[in-house]
Amino acid sequence: MSPSSESGTPQHAAAVDPDIKAKNLARLRRIEGQVRGLHRMVEEDRYCPDILVQVASVREALLGVGREVMRNHLDHCAAEAQAEGGEAATAMRDELLDLIFRYLK
Repeated sequence: MSPSSESGTPQHAAAVDPDIKAKNLARLRRIEGQVRGLHRMVEEDRYCPDILVQVASVREALLGVGREVMRNHLDHCAAEAQAEGGEAATAMRDELLDLIFRYLK
């Protein structure tokens, strides 16, 4: 699979493990619930440290999903581009570097 384009055309993963996808979707549903809980906490003027602990929990949960998506990208999309070689491999390397820098912010 080629790296995502700047044209705005959505790209799709070369392959996605169905079990990992199901786990990520379950994690995202839990995160949605956590965010709704945060919303209620703010509406109810809950104690700031309690809210901050929940924010940290949501952030860590999102990082976990991100790690799994990155792992899938490396296992499938990046591996496919590397196998193709040439421009596909170079473009994927550049995309991965960009992703890493964005992810580290």
